[in-house]
Amino acid sequence: MVHTDNLVKHFRDAKGNTVKAVDGVSIDAKPGQIFGLLGVNGAGKRTTLRMLSTVLQPSSGTGAVAGFDIKKDSQQVRASIGFMSASTALYGRLTGMEVIRYFGELYGLSGQELEGRIDFVTEKLKLHDFKDRLCDKLSTGQKQRVSIARTILHDPPVLFFDEPTAGLDVVTCQAVLEFIEEAKTLGKTIIFSTHIMSEAERLCDQVAVIHGGVVCGSGTIEELKAKTGHQSFERAFLTLVGYKGGQI
Repeated sequence: MVHTDNLVKHFRDAKGNTVKAVDGVSIDAKPGQIFGLLGVNGAGKRTTLRMLSTVLQPSSGTGAVAGFDIKKDSQQVRASIGFMSASTALYGRLTGMEVIRYFGELYGLSGQELEGRIDFVTEKLKLHDFKDRLCDKLSTGQKQRVSIARTILHDPPVLFFDEPTAGLDVVTCQAVLEFIEEAKTLGKTIIFSTHIMSEAERLCDQVAVIHGGVVCGSGTIEELKAKTGHQSFERAFLTLVGYKGGQI
């Protein structure tokens, strides 16, 4: 459902030097699977997600989402995904419901289909108490629920979650994780990026650890712990990214 083969993205910095943000990433994620993209800040996770979502064009390599080529079929890819991150912005002068309805219309929904999907996400994410409040007046957790609602409104087969629990309180965090688990049971393919190793252990069927733009370890959590000789996945992760007591 999500596949990349030697995906590469290079940039030029202000001095004209080549920056290898992503340098040959190959992953495969299947329906009904949560695939974790793990790495420190600047490792290349977000650039990979942006290429998969067609926001960025790869420098080289190939990728496909829901059977559509990320270079040739950008419109079909975008229609097949929902993308949410901790930094997803909402329109502050619109209410939560106005944002959801606006995105529904952008997705091409209308009439009874749109109203049915709005009713579904409102109930699923418990938006009733604040759906008519301006987004500028919502708490962080409430904004996150509205963001999830607009992400899943068109019922896409593939979901990208980029650090979705960042800045959330414990209760709201649990609600987000439980929602992701439920999406998996519905057969969605989920690409999940996080810095929190306990979340990866709880959710991910497969993971790829990215460092310096390359995959330095992939497989199940147990496979990576066995590979590094650590019982703790956090220690296994640190070993894979080359952490040496204060230096990476």
